[in-house]
Amino acid sequence: MTAEADPLSPEISVVVPVFNEEGAAPGLAREIATSFAGRNVEIVFVDDASGDATRARLTALKGEIPALRVVAHARNAGQSRAIRTGVLAARAPIVVMLDGDGQNDPADAPSLAAALAAGPPRLALVGGERVERRDTAAKRWASRLANGVRRRMLDDHAADTGCGLKAFRRDAFLALPYFDHMHRYLPALMLREGYEVEFRPVGHRPRTTGASKYTNLGRLAAALSDLAGVIWLRSRARAPGEISES
Repeated sequence: MTAEADPLSPEISVVVPVFNEEGAAPGLAREIATSFAGRNVEIVFVDDASGDATRARLTALKGEIPALRVVAHARNAGQSRAIRTGVLAARAPIVVMLDGDGQNDPADAPSLAAALAAGPPRLALVGGERVERRDTAAKRWASRLANGVRRRMLDDHAADTGCGLKAFRRDAFLALPYFDHMHRYLPALMLREGYEVEFRPVGHRPRTTGASKYTNLGRLAAALSDLAGVIWLRSRARAPGEISES
């Protein structure tokens, strides 16, 4: 942050959900701080009841990174709940979300936040689209299949909704219905509320530490149930048009 920055009124909140990421989290926090150097930001890591030293290693960095905040769950509640916890704790009107495994490059985050800030008021989300996935072939295949089915069923304009790097307006996010795994459907949910969404190419990096918390079969089972739920939510939406006050 700059010398004049008010830590209670940041312009951007970076929210990072983490679970058992003691190897990746400290380096990621430092990268985020470097990427936003000179900006009035806060960095909110949400530890989803990790069983390793993730929380302790992040807390130890608070003296080095004044913008860092560490919020923790008492019980493991999943990635979507950790993101929501971080957004509720966030103090800025613009939130940038990154995955906690280090595969999203923090250097891409400022440009997404800038694109959102420069857009019209109805632009509520600017999502990243990974130009070169650095995952296993099986994971890339499963992602392509899921993205294709979801895009056809929801028409959410997203080619890569699984990319964890997104910038969005905090108030718009909090207006969305919450459910587990909702983070995979943010574009569709934003469109349901009448907001606009855009996408920008971003980089992707291989995981260098820790292990993925998802399996392809686990993702598929959740996706089928969630997709049906989001289709139902869209069918029950009624737009009020322009809202005015006299």
